[in-house]
Amino acid sequence: MPVVNFHIVEDKYTPGQLECLLLESSKLYAEVLQSPIERVRAFITPHKRSLFAVGGKMVAYGQADAPYFSFIVLEGRSLEERHRLMAGFTELIVNILGVKRDLVRGSCTPVHPDNWCIAGTPASVVRLAEIRAREENAS
Repeated sequence: MPVVNFHIVEDKYTPGQLECLLLESSKLYAEVLQSPIERVRAFITPHKRSLFAVGGKMVAYGQADAPYFSFIVLEGRSLEERHRLMAGFTELIVNILGVKRDLVRGSCTPVHPDNWCIAGTPASVVRLAEIRAREENAS
């Protein structure tokens, strides 16, 4: 279920930087959630400079870009895990893309296992034992 999406200005970063961001964020997700890396999905959504504004100013006219990331976790993941991912994804953007930390924003969306599917079957059914154990540990 782990899915992360980075929104960035297109054509600003090298293919190597983007690949590194995707691979390192996948590793981070797997490590923090103790999840098989095969379950992780990482995406980059590029945006044209002419369609990207920061602080009321257009990136196309020289305003610094400010990457945004969003990620999904199943409900029951601890606050500590979610905060580690927020800090980790921010750190990767800062270190790999060279963005000033104060410009990075991100969000986490917890999803109920009944509202997430794996191969067409709700996660609440597919991973029932994992979800129950996670909820018991969170209590």
